[in-house]
Amino acid sequence: MTTAACDLIVVTGKGGVGKTTVAAALGLAQADRGRRVLIAEVAARTDVARAFGQRDGTGRPRTVAAGVDQLSIDPGRALEAYLRQQLPRMVAEVLARSRVFQPLTAAAPGLAELLSIGQAWDLTSAGHRRAYDVVILDAPAGGHGLALLGAPRTYARVARGGPIRRQAAAIDAMLRDRARTAIVAVATPETLAVNETVAIRAALEGELAMRLDAIVVNRLLPPPLRAADAAALREAPADPAITSALWLDVAARTQREELARLRRACGGVPVATLPRRFVDDLDDAALRDFAQRLRAAP
Repeated sequence: MTTAACDLIVVTGKGGVGKTTVAAALGLAQADRGRRVLIAEVAARTDVARAFGQRDGTGRPRTVAAGVDQLSIDPGRALEAYLRQQLPRMVAEVLARSRVFQPLTAAAPGLAELLSIGQAWDLTSAGHRRAYDVVILDAPAGGHGLALLGAPRTYARVARGGPIRRQAAAIDAMLRDRARTAIVAVATPETLAVNETVAIRAALEGELAMRLDAIVVNRLLPPPLRAADAAALREAPADPAITSALWLDVAARTQREELARLRRACGGVPVATLPRRFVDDLDDAALRDFAQRLRAAP
């Protein structure tokens, strides 16, 4: 995919379409290239850890696969880390413990998003720690993901000065540098998911002045039956297996129509597909198969 050499890959999309699965597969694909990978998820979520068969995540990076670390970003902890970076130690500790400062910070529009993406940025080669070759950010769904991407530009514009403005401007510059940041939208071949993906692209290119670099369509059924085969099944005696096969054929045709609509609406954006797997949980072999498919995608 076009994300191969980026420092930051932001994965967004409608809720429930498999963003975390795609983020995990992208992480494995990057590690296969010999890169040090961190997959970060926001709002203290631990879905990535579970995708790799581990119970939960932590507030510190930990290894979930060869060459791949996972981090669960908690905005509260991100605030404490920011305060310790920017302020004298005693002052930072007082503010971090304050019962007044924490609620006010949580209520500030966009600050939680800025702190979250700031912590991910800090772990890229552009940040202070230079710990990873690529950070994959499993962003919130839909509008919350767009708010995460827009927060640095907002603070760079409204902050009067000081470290928060400088850091916000640096993060925003990185997000707009297509050689360093890639934005990937995940969808399923269904009407609502396609509609939201089209809306995400429009918002990125409109109010945020960014670009959508790739789309991954998840859970694609196998190709439909040939017309003659489908007609033969419809003429056959009633049987549960035949009914299931015909239902899947209709579903597969509907999915191809939605996939074609997505390609038309998002012309110019590369689209990769991942197959539907009829299991509740993906094992390591399935994730690695997805990683190989994404590596081979244009």
